[in-house]
Amino acid sequence: MVGRELQLVELVGADGSATGSCTVAEAHAAPGRLHRAFSVMLLDDVGRVMVQQRAAVKTRFPLRWANACCGHPAPGQAVFDAATQRMIEEIGLRGVGLHLAGVHLYRAEDPQTGRVEYEYDHVLVGRVPVEPCLQLDPAEVAGVGWVTPDLLRADMSDCPDRYAPWLLGVLSVATEAAGRLPAAAALALPTASDSAVTDGVV
Repeated sequence: MVGRELQLVELVGADGSATGSCTVAEAHAAPGRLHRAFSVMLLDDVGRVMVQQRAAVKTRFPLRWANACCGHPAPGQAVFDAATQRMIEEIGLRGVGLHLAGVHLYRAEDPQTGRVEYEYDHVLVGRVPVEPCLQLDPAEVAGVGWVTPDLLRADMSDCPDRYAPWLLGVLSVATEAAGRLPAAAALALPTASDSAVTDGVV
């Protein structure tokens, strides 16, 4: 974990343009420095979302539930290359096709550690088989689960402190892309006509 804190991240402006670099530790020291990041959201073939519980040793938001995988590209590294590498290292998944859903820019301070997440976060979406074979790095991941989008949204609303503060925004960005990304289609919110059919009105 100490080694990862000394790795370099790419500092960016509000438009995502690179402005320099610093270590992970420096970027997350209060008040935080805006840097490039990625968040991978994975859905299986029956439309469930993979959630990951962050390891207890994480320096930011330990034991909170988040999306399948997060990380930071090295300065100049392509986001997709970094995400592909990180999925292998963190959860042992290879060969997952990823698609850019959009960007989530956010800032959140961890009340327990005082560390700050201030990220220009590229939201990536991929699709995997049901019950994929995972190899979890215990230094990064305490556990994983699979949940339907509706149940995830409901639990985040009822128990927000269980979740990493970026997850709501990441899910929102991925949901907005559901109409154009087949991998994210299961995230689509029901339309008014869908609700009417469900309620037996039509």
